[in-house]
Amino acid sequence: MNRITPRYGDFAQRLISIGATQAKSSASDMPKAFAAIEELRPSLAQVVGTLGFSAVLSRALAKANTDVAWLRTVHVDPDGSLEGWDELEATVDPKDIAEGSVVLLAEFVSLLAELIGERLVLQLVQQAMPKVSKNDLCFGEGSEREEK
Repeated sequence: MNRITPRYGDFAQRLISIGATQAKSSASDMPKAFAAIEELRPSLAQVVGTLGFSAVLSRALAKANTDVAWLRTVHVDPDGSLEGWDELEATVDPKDIAEGSVVLLAEFVSLLAELIGERLVLQLVQQAMPKVSKNDLCFGEGSEREEK
C-alpha cells in the first residue's frame, strides 16, 4: 500500500469504515471496496459514460496490481463491473483482501479526481452514497473541499 497517497488512501478507508459501502443483495459477499465501486458506478457513468468508467476502473486495477498481487485475478467487464473476486475468498486472507481493497478504491478515486476534479468526485460520492457525512467528504490536507 506504499504507492497510494495518504489522502486518497484515507478517503477510501473512510468510505469502507463508515459502512457507506453497504452491498446490494446480489453483491453481499464481495469485498467492501468492490461494493463501493459498484455503488458509484451509476452516478459516475452519467458523467464519464460506461466506457469511461470501465477504462478508469481498468487503469486503477492495473495500478493496484503492482502493489496487490491477488488483484490480478480480478478483471473489469465492459459494463464496468468487477469480476473474479468470488474466487478470492478461498485463496486470500481476509486481512489481505481488506488492505488490497483500500488500494484499489484509492487508485480509482485518485484517477477520477485527476480526470474530473476532486470537487465533482466528492459530489458524485455524496449523490451515490448519501449516508456518508459531509465531514467525511474530503480528501484531507490540500484538497479543494478543505479550503471552504
